[in-house]
Amino acid sequence: MTAKTTRGVSHAELRKIALSFPATSEGTSYGKPSFLVGGKFFTRLRSEDDSLVLIVGSIDERDMLLESDPALFHITDHYRNYPAVLARRTVIDAAVLQGMLERRWRLIAPKKLVKEHQARNACATSRASDHPSSGARQARATFSRKGRRG
Repeated sequence: MTAKTTRGVSHAELRKIALSFPATSEGTSYGKPSFLVGGKFFTRLRSEDDSLVLIVGSIDERDMLLESDPALFHITDHYRNYPAVLARRTVIDAAVLQGMLERRWRLIAPKKLVKEHQARNACATSRASDHPSSGARQARATFSRKGRRG
């Protein structure tokens, strides 16, 4: 049996992923419905092209994303001078979205909250590694990581 890979996230999945980060709320940014972390812009869905606005580390990083996967990432003239990329909602993978939002959240969330979040995740990871079948899971994860590097 093969695993089915699904690309794209629904509006409900976007909302669930965005709101899974502590201190995230729904609000507005420049009059548009958005997700905010402590009042700071986190992400939003652009209804005009069904894309997500994702802030990245730099314009160079944005350009690399644009070049690496033009089916997923794009920009408009409005974003040309900003470290932001647009991701097509119907193409982005939920795990990729989660990872990109995690990076953004860590930059804009209050530092105390980031430390608490890291501590909770470390405890959850520790508990999972105590599970009898965790050795096989860890071996698969290590193999998967090595396979991706090569």
